[in-house]
Amino acid sequence: MKGGHRIERLQELFKEEISRMLVEGRIKDPGVGFVTITKVEVTRDLSFATVYFSVMGSEEEKEETLHALERAAGYIQGQMGRSIRVRKIPRLRFKVDKNLEHSLRIGELLQKIREKK
Repeated sequence: MKGGHRIERLQELFKEEISRMLVEGRIKDPGVGFVTITKVEVTRDLSFATVYFSVMGSEEEKEETLHALERAAGYIQGQMGRSIRVRKIPRLRFKVDKNLEHSLRIGELLQKIREKK
C-alpha cells in the first residue's frame, strides 16, 4: 500500500509542476492557450504519465492545444527532471479531460430545467 501513496503524491507533484510551467509561460508554443491541468495518472512503474487538461474553445482549438502540448512534452519532461527529484520522469501523454466538459453540460441542462419551472 505504501507504493500507492507514493504514486498519488507523485501524481499531485507532477500536476503542480506542469501547471506552474503553464502559468509562468515557460511553454512558448502559441498553440498552448489557457489550459488547466485537471489530473495526472502515473503508471506504477513510472514509465508513463497521462496528463488530463481542459481548455475552453471549439473542438478545433482543443485539438490544436493537444498537439501543442504533445510537441512540448520533451521540454516539459526535461524541466520536471531538473525540478523534481525522482529516479525516473515518466513519458508524458496528454488527453483532453472530457469529464469536466460533461459536468459543465449537465449543469447547464439542470439550470435550464430549473428556469422552466
